[in-house]
Amino acid sequence: MPRYEFRCRACGDTFEVNRPMAQAGEPAACPQGHADTVKLLSTVAVTGRGGAGAAGGASAPAGGGCCGGACGC
Repeated sequence: MPRYEFRCRACGDTFEVNRPMAQAGEPAACPQGHADTVKLLSTVAVTGRGGAGAAGGASAPAGGGCCGGACGC
């Protein structure tokens, strides 16, 4: 079940609510009893490689610096 993050405008507390996606847009009451809350945008981190890398199976150039190392700097 998805978890949604809310912030109470009255007391400033941030809290999470687990609910079905069909109820994602519904308001949530603050655990302190306040009704004036706002749903926050959450970020999702995706790590790892699920596929075959770059097109054609070639690996991306390795390196660092200001331009990825392709110019040799």
